[in-house]
Amino acid sequence: MADAGDRREYSIIVPTYNERINVALIVYLIFKHLPDVNFEIIIVDDGSPDGTQDIVKQLQQVYGENRVLLRARPRKLGLGTAYLHGLKHASGDFVVIMDADLSHHPKYLPSFIRKQKETGADVVTGTRYVQNGGVHGWNLMRKLTSRGANVLAQTLLQPGASDLTGSFRLYKRDVLEDLISSCVSKGYVFQMEMIVRATRKHYHIEEVPITFVDRVFGTSKLGGSEIVEYLKGLIYLLLTT
Repeated sequence: MADAGDRREYSIIVPTYNERINVALIVYLIFKHLPDVNFEIIIVDDGSPDGTQDIVKQLQQVYGENRVLLRARPRKLGLGTAYLHGLKHASGDFVVIMDADLSHHPKYLPSFIRKQKETGADVVTGTRYVQNGGVHGWNLMRKLTSRGANVLAQTLLQPGASDLTGSFRLYKRDVLEDLISSCVSKGYVFQMEMIVRATRKHYHIEEVPITFVDRVFGTSKLGGSEIVEYLKGLIYLLLTT
């Protein structure tokens, strides 16, 4: 936890693994789109062998170590634990979670913040599945798979949000802590469980339309096993929530 003199209103947690090309761009864009916001960026790097941490250290020289925090871990340990690790070092009352691969554009951050201020929401989640939302760079098969998975989850789980597997979200800090401690899923299913549990706990969820852009640089971390994981996670949540 940062000391009182370094407290920020918003902590933006960005998990990274082999994102040396993207991390400088995402940090630059966050600063560009939030010129009047009191925030810190917490990079949780899972031992990237590609020099991601060296780039982050250079960014710290540009923006300051109190604005760009590097909180590395020795190896890949999972998304949920990455958020928890980032939370331990966060000083903000609100926490934004976003991907490092530029699939989540920082230009949407002001609308997340505005929506939260207007509604007092506990969770503001980016959605691809409402008007003005969408996906860029996916082939038809991937779009159909994603949409089909989402419809299936909507039907079975009644989650109270239109986009379950997206991970671009703003949380009240205490709400995020509560949800993470309730979750048992790993990897791809984790985001879905977070939003389902938020609904079951009657947290106030709002949505902001976003366009998800398939990663520009580097290779996707998702493989064919994601569908199997998703279905297993769906059944688990159906039986336990």
